[in-house]
Amino acid sequence: MSLRVALIQTRTPATQEAALAHTAPLIEQAVGQGAQLIVTPEGSNLLQRDRAQMLQVLKPIEDDAFVQGVRALAAKHGVWILIGSALVAVAGDKAANRAVLISGSGEIVQTYDKLHMFDVDLPNGDRYRESSLYQPGSEAKIAQTPWGPLGLTICYDMRFPHLYRALSKAGVGLFAVPAAFTRPTGEAHWDVLLRARAIENGAFVLAAAQGGTHEDGRATWGHSMVVDPWGHVVARADGDEPGVVIADIDLAMVDTTRQAIPSLKNERPFEGPST
Repeated sequence: MSLRVALIQTRTPATQEAALAHTAPLIEQAVGQGAQLIVTPEGSNLLQRDRAQMLQVLKPIEDDAFVQGVRALAAKHGVWILIGSALVAVAGDKAANRAVLISGSGEIVQTYDKLHMFDVDLPNGDRYRESSLYQPGSEAKIAQTPWGPLGLTICYDMRFPHLYRALSKAGVGLFAVPAAFTRPTGEAHWDVLLRARAIENGAFVLAAAQGGTHEDGRATWGHSMVVDPWGHVVARADGDEPGVVIADIDLAMVDTTRQAIPSLKNERPFEGPST
């Protein structure tokens, strides 16, 4: 089965309304290029590093102007859109970093809350504590689409290969990995991690990214890409600028690759190392 996918690379501003105005023309462009499944990055609805300001503007998913605007676009054009993640209000003073898959009728068919929090101290002095604001998810999620099951993951999740292995063993051959990667980690690890997840599992990877310097001062890596099950990058953005990446993928390649290198079948249980 063939599928035309579009990755939307954005430089998301700090409000939901501005984010929709920024992203909607790119979605329209992808529709015009025949995309059947459109994927946007992590934090598509707003990016704001200041915790107090973020809490002031966060909305529940049903009241979020970006989410509702993208639902309307999906219904208007009859295309499936994965909001790579929307940052939305949940109970208390926490937020959720939530992937939202929308069908061609505009309905939300699956959501996924990011499992792994980016709590790190980078060598350049940058410090991140996602757990101070975001409530992590507690379960892996698979979305059923007209092209088969889609494994939902977000950004930092890509550093945890067991998540992708579990999704693969559940029948997934297509992973979404939307991201807002920092520039230092993106330059060092973006390509190799995405290709590794594809190769290890014989699966396609759809990685839509934020790119450039944002209103809140953060700098993200960009370089959105589609990777095939053999680890080839079949389409990618050249840099950080907002835009659309189109790729035609043959989903039959998942089966042929897994037959050639049957690592999912060859995997064996083992005992942990002795100390």
